Amino acid sequence: MTLRVAKLALEDGTVYTGTSLGATGEVTGEVVFNTSMTGYQEILTDPSYRGQIVTMTYPEIGNYGVNSQDVESDRIYLAGFVIREYSRRASNYRCEQSLDEYLRSQGIVGIAEIDTRALVRRIRIHGAMRGVLSTEDLDDQSLVRKAQQSPGLVGRDLVREVMPREPREWDTPLHPLAQESFPPGPQPPPAPRFHVVAMDFGMKWNIARWLRQTGCRVTVVPGDTPAEEILRRRPHGVFLSNGPGDPEPVQYAIKTIRELLGRVPLFGICLGHQLLSLACGARTFKLKFGHRGANQPVLNRRTGRVEITSQNHGFAVEADSLPEELEITHVNLNDQTIEGVRHRHVPAFSVQYHPEASAGPHDSSYLFRDFLELMEQTHGTAPATG
Repeated sequence: MTLRVAKLALEDGTVYTGTSLGATGEVTGEVVFNTSMTGYQEILTDPSYRGQIVTMTYPEIGNYGVNSQDVESDRIYLAGFVIREYSRRASNYRCEQSLDEYLRSQGIVGIAEIDTRALVRRIRIHGAMRGVLSTEDLDDQSLVRKAQQSPGLVGRDLVREVMPREPREWDTPLHPLAQESFPPGPQPPPAPRFHVVAMDFGMKWNIARWLRQTGCRVTVVPGDTPAEEILRRRPHGVFLSNGPGDPEPVQYAIKTIRELLGRVPLFGICLGHQLLSLACGARTFKLKFGHRGANQPVLNRRTGRVEITSQNHGFAVEADSLPEELEITHVNLNDQTIEGVRHRHVPAFSVQYHPEASAGPHDSSYLFRDFLELMEQTHGTAPATG
């Protein structure tokens, strides 16, 4: 890998100088950080990172390379990638190419050899900031101006930039390595018992794999699909996916969810949780620096257990705005924000975190079985027709 200078500038005037990783060029985005020790490939391909420059807090990244089986979408969606140290040796029996080669092939600009601890500390103190990452313009003042003039995330509908254009049937189950929650070991998925329509706002593929593995026929539809068209498919349940950015501009999805409430069981994850809450009359707000990582502690109020969860969101549901019909089921133990709700009168629930997480943890995978049970209670044991 040929070393080339790259710079990351923040809107507050801070500039970090390092070496180029991946493609050359210049990108803007909101600079955030993720505290996961592994799973950088899943982070790179998560559509929820659209419009963001992602910093990894773990100091060495790239040591196990990249493979074609662990992707969470059809390409990399984040704006740029920031790390402390790039591992030039990728050592894993599943490795197909290096991280640098992968970023280059996808046209993603990255930077290495900067003080990520200082960067993350600044974000934690001052909040997530707009930034610019460049290998072309290396003038500090120019880069800071570009960062200050770049668009933020608030008020932007990023879902339209990542959702699919056409419906499709999903039939891929979990990878055998991910089936530890299905004792006594890797098993083929059961015959579909229920038909689930998944509204794709930028859905991670592992969600669809989990739904298929638990015995669902899965039809994935674009996130702007109207309620009438969804109901014409005769689903036993509707899943509301994760996705990027501010939930409040996604009014078309909020309208659809409001029309589906009480007519079919609903299960939402991440953005889907926020959209369900908004459809019920709640409000959302932007977090100071968001929750991104695989080690977020969440209290399940119904069981009293603490679950270690994977999270990726910069917005949250405002507790004071929650309508009476929504019960808080899960709470983040770091800042007491809402991590899950359940409707008191109709079959609908959601969580802010990612129970399907790859590369883990899997503490909350039971939620997919909860969705199955909700459809069972509503429809009985009907076959997956429609």
